[in-house]
Amino acid sequence: MSLRFAYNTNGVSNHRIEDALRLIADSGYDGVALTLDPHHFDPFAPDLERRTRTLAALLDQLGLDVVVETGARFPLDPRARPEPTLISPSEEGRERRLDFLRRAVDICAACGGEAMSFWADVPHREVDAESAWHWLVEGVARLSDYAASRGVVAAVEPEPGMRVETVDDWVRLQREVARRGAAPIRLALDVGHLLMTQERVPADAVREFAPVLSTLALEDRKHGVHEHLPFGEGALDVRSVLQALLDVGYGGLVCVELSRDAHRAPPPVPQALEWLPDVWEALGPKGP
Repeated sequence: MSLRFAYNTNGVSNHRIEDALRLIADSGYDGVALTLDPHHFDPFAPDLERRTRTLAALLDQLGLDVVVETGARFPLDPRARPEPTLISPSEEGRERRLDFLRRAVDICAACGGEAMSFWADVPHREVDAESAWHWLVEGVARLSDYAASRGVVAAVEPEPGMRVETVDDWVRLQREVARRGAAPIRLALDVGHLLMTQERVPADAVREFAPVLSTLALEDRKHGVHEHLPFGEGALDVRSVLQALLDVGYGGLVCVELSRDAHRAPPPVPQALEWLPDVWEALGPKGP
C-alpha cells in the first residue's frame, strides 16, 4: 500500500479557494484539508448549497479527496478568537458553534469528505473545569449524532492549551460521549502536537491509536514550540511516523499543514511533497 497526502488550505489562505485547490492538485497531492474560513468557503455566506455543489464538482474534477477542518480564527466573531465555542459560558454561544460545526458536516457530506475535524477550544477563565467538560461532552455527543446521520466521520483533534489537550484527554472524551449512547467520535491527530505535549513518541501514538485514527496532520516542529515548520527544519522524525502509518495500514489522508507559510505558498506547497521522496527511499519498497 502507499500513503495519500493532502495539503491544508490554511497554508494557501492568501489565494482564492479555486486557485488554492488547483495549486494543491497541480503539485501532486491526493487531497485537501479544507479549512472553512470567511475568506475560504464561508459556510455563512449566501447560497451555500449551490456553492457546495460547485466546490464538490471542482474537487472531483481535480481528483482531490477532502477532509473538512474547522480551525479558522474568526468564523463567528470578528473580534474574539475563536469565540464562541462548545465550552463558552453562554448557551446561545455554544449553539452558534454547534451550528457552525453542523454546517461543516453538511459541506463534508456534500463533497464526499472523509472526515470533519474540530477542537475542544480554550475554556474561559471564569468557567470551572467541570462545567466546561460537561458542556463539551454534551456538544460533542450532539454533533457526533448529527454527523453520523449525514454519513460523516466526526473527529476531535487534541490541541495544546485547549480543554482536550492530549490524546489521553481525547480517550476520556471518547468514553464519556459513548456513555451517553451517542455515535462514536474518531481521532484527528496532529503528530507535531506530540512534540509540544511530549506525552508520547509520535510513531508510537500512530500505532496505539490506529483503530480510531481518521485524519492526520503532518509538519515539522521543534520540541516545545508551537510553530508549524517545513520538513527538515524541526525535530520530528518524519520517517518513523510514515513507517508507522504504513505498518498499521492507515488509509486516511496525511495532511501537510504549513499555516504560517501562506504568504509565500507557491514554493512550499510542492516543496513539501518533493521533500518526501528521500524518506520514501529510506522506507524501501513500501513507498510509492
